[in-house]
Amino acid sequence: MRGCPLPRALSKPEVAEFRDRLCEAATLLFAERGREGFSMRELATALGVSPMTPYRYFRDKDDILAAVRARAFDRFADTLEQAFAKPGSAAQRAAAAGDAYMKFAFGEPQSYRMMFDLSQPDEEHYPDLVRATARGRATMTQHIPGLIAEGLLEGDPDEIGHVFWAAIHGAVVLQLAGKLTPEFDFERLNDAVMRALIEGFRPNRTH
Repeated sequence: MRGCPLPRALSKPEVAEFRDRLCEAATLLFAERGREGFSMRELATALGVSPMTPYRYFRDKDDILAAVRARAFDRFADTLEQAFAKPGSAAQRAAAAGDAYMKFAFGEPQSYRMMFDLSQPDEEHYPDLVRATARGRATMTQHIPGLIAEGLLEGDPDEIGHVFWAAIHGAVVLQLAGKLTPEFDFERLNDAVMRALIEGFRPNRTH
């Protein structure tokens, strides 16, 4: 009696292509339903493969979520690093990084939400996610030392970077949630926030 044929061994490019497809499908499901909102079987159905196929590439759903989030942080970092690498003054490069941040957030809202609004247990057990998260966070403060060196800002660069990040993230989340009004749209709100923060961190502002 002839047995069932074994699955064909995939080449490295084919494995990478399928992992990409799987992560793209999982991104949509995670964004729509959250970490607990779907099963591996549903993911397999969305991909048009057998229920066991995803387990050939990932241990479980948390393993997939870690991979999806790591990829998002890397794309985010790529976007900001490329913008910051362009020639110009510290202010111009910082502005380019800020524009790149918003471009990513509004261009990939599902990925953005998973990066910052969705957590998972034992994140430290996923080295690639730890690496990508640290890289992404570093891009959000990389432009601050230049602004301090040119005398435009004063203070601890990490603290300043995190304050700016908190402000822009808040405005982005409000925009993505549809909570802003035409009178106070994202552009107006973000411009006002940036002006206030720059003034607040300006050197010798009390002299």
